[in-house]
Amino acid sequence: MQVCEQCGFSYADVAVGEIAGRLTAAPERYRAALAGAAPEATRRRPQPEVWSALEYSCHVRDVLLIQRDRAVLAQVEELPSVSRMYRDERVALCGYSDQTLDEVLVQLDMAARLCALLFAHLDQNAWSRRLIYNWPAPADQDLAWLGRHTVHEVEHHLHDVLAVLSRVATMRGDDASRA
Repeated sequence: MQVCEQCGFSYADVAVGEIAGRLTAAPERYRAALAGAAPEATRRRPQPEVWSALEYSCHVRDVLLIQRDRAVLAQVEELPSVSRMYRDERVALCGYSDQTLDEVLVQLDMAARLCALLFAHLDQNAWSRRLIYNWPAPADQDLAWLGRHTVHEVEHHLHDVLAVLSRVATMRGDDASRA
């Protein structure tokens, strides 16, 4: 993917030198998006198959940690095939809905800083290191793509958080109780 059809993110528009800064800026954008939302609103799914704002935030935190590990692996192994993260399964297995938003925002900040630190320390040769990224289908990618993809995940899901909060805010009480 070069341009996301859903959010318009263009991989080509992100220089590798921007990756770390965009990652470290993301938690404040999440904090601002979630500011003032009632705890129950952050936990509410607008539809059963659509994650809540809290669940999206947990997902982004986990993406940052996993992408960091994938980037490390690509630097120490020749063309590693990285495991899928099983994002849908993690929602229940990792208890996303049982976590508090304040805790998740602190963890999101830590994860973003750790991931950004790794990308900030890549030298020119490291950006071209390769890995097999196994979602949605196996593809040979370099670390520059992985960094851009990580930024895309973080920024794309911020749009999801805002959309979910907006949908939840407009739900009538009886609709919300069924979600």
